Parts: sequence; C-alpha cells; structure tokens
Amino acid sequence: MVNAMIQKEFVYQLVEKFVADTEYFIVDVRIDAANFIVIEIDSMQGVNIDKCAELSRFIESKLNREEEDYTLEVGSAGLTSPFKVLQQYKKNCGNEVEVLIKAGEKLTGTLKNASEEGFTVTVTEMVKLEGSKRKTAIERDIAFRYNEVNYTKYLIRFK
Repeated sequence: MVNAMIQKEFVYQLVEKFVADTEYFIVDVRIDAANFIVIEIDSMQGVNIDKCAELSRFIESKLNREEEDYTLEVGSAGLTSPFKVLQQYKKNCGNEVEVLIKAGEKLTGTLKNASEEGFTVTVTEMVKLEGSKRKTAIERDIAFRYNEVNYTKYLIRFK
C-alpha cells in the first residue's frame, strides 16, 4: 500500500460537488501529513448526523484505500468554534457573539450584519449622560473588517 498525500484541493472539490444546489456550505477542509481528513459543513438550519454520514460515504466512494490510507471525519461546525466563512456570520445575524479584536480587546454584542467587506456588532455600553446621576445603557454599532479580529464566535449564555 502506497501512502500518498491526499490533496486538499481534490477533497475540497468533492465537498463542493456534494453541497452544490443544497442549503449546505463548506466551513473547513483540513488534511494533515498522516492523511487525517477533517471536513466541516453547515447550513442555516444546522446539520444532522444523516447528512454527515451521507457526505462521508460520498467522499469514501471517491477515494481509494488501496492507494491512500486515510482517516475521515465529517461533522458540523462546532457551536462554540470561531467563525471561518461568511455564511457563518450571516447565519448568526441577530445572535449574541464574542469578538476578540487583534488589539487584544474582547467584546460581546449582537451580530447586526455581515458582508464580504466585514461585519457590524451592536454593543450595549453603560454611559453616564450629562446631568444624569446614574449610568444609562446605550447601544452602539461597531464595524469590523475581518482582518481586524482574531475571532468571532457564537456566545452561549445560560440565564
């Protein structure tokens, strides 16, 4: 058995073919030197185990274990994993997110919108208004370019 390196581009194209004309989208495709293949997909409604199994069978039908030994793991994007693609930002509009800015500051707010250029988060700040004895909660929109943040991820709060 020859242990050739499986090409990421090949696997990515297979996944693209599988999700074409469906509501699913690719979040990530990773392959390490030992041919450990990890595929993450998602959709606006989430991903069920049957869809992951279907994708796994599809990928396995296109790879030859006689030529390349590999391990395949197919799953949905983790709920607490940082967003990797624009569709994840769009899926989470209206949800509370945590953003770690490259400058080191971490903030939380509601993801307002997302586009190819960047995204906007609405944050609530306690501000002391002139003539007021108490701080008042005000909302402010902060726009980011993707290259300005280390990560953005869905924020889970237990109330």
